Amino acid sequence: MANVKEIYQFMDQIAPFHTQEGFDNAGFLVGRSGRGVKKILVALDITLEVADEADRQGADLIVAHHPIIFQPVKSVTDETVTGQVLLELLECGVAAICAHTNLDAAHGGVNGCLAKALELTEIGQLHQAGVDEKGRPYGIGRVGRVHRSGLSAAEYAAFVKEKLNSSSVRFVDGGKPVQKVAVGGGACGSMMEDAMRQNCDTFVTADLKYNQFLDAKALGLNLLDAGHFPTEHVVCVPLARRLAKAFPEVEVLVSQLHREVYQSV
Repeated sequence: MANVKEIYQFMDQIAPFHTQEGFDNAGFLVGRSGRGVKKILVALDITLEVADEADRQGADLIVAHHPIIFQPVKSVTDETVTGQVLLELLECGVAAICAHTNLDAAHGGVNGCLAKALELTEIGQLHQAGVDEKGRPYGIGRVGRVHRSGLSAAEYAAFVKEKLNSSSVRFVDGGKPVQKVAVGGGACGSMMEDAMRQNCDTFVTADLKYNQFLDAKALGLNLLDAGHFPTEHVVCVPLARRLAKAFPEVEVLVSQLHREVYQSV
């Protein structure tokens, strides 16, 4: 039977934890490394609902994207949201491994999955941070050619909304037809200059600020905010498949309860 440590070692192979950003807290965050794993639940976040789902499904381990422990924790009680989730995991014996910016940057990680979900071709790095032990380039963001060139920003925003199942897509029309697209899953608005340097006419990301839309319009860049959850959740099913292939004796599920936290009208 596989154990938590072996699952962690596999995750470290496909998305090396040493490549995470300095501010991050990705890794093996909750549980016993030697615990046997018969069932894994994959989710973008470890919320209380996801922790309960893991318990009800009989999962021994949650593999998530966003770290359940991000800021220093000075106490673990039911008086904080993080404390409630940690208590649920600990009391139910569910371990947690979180692969965050390392999975954003990895080959076949969040941004690779986002580029494929948007049917981009000739996919390359948006920003290369380095090369891993296997000689694979890593870095956050991807660039590629669109499946159908010449769409307007509005037409492409509708396509992105459909492909990512976003509740809404905010966008600014930079005045150019969509041909070369940069993508950055989650909050990657700071990478607009990278997109411009790569001669992209369009950038799809999330969590954008008002001034970033103003800047994009002035620069002639089509800028789309498709939501944090939709631009990153695209990694969950492919990651579950990779885990199931690597550990055929383990049942791997994707959370059915965790979804976009807000609604749009």
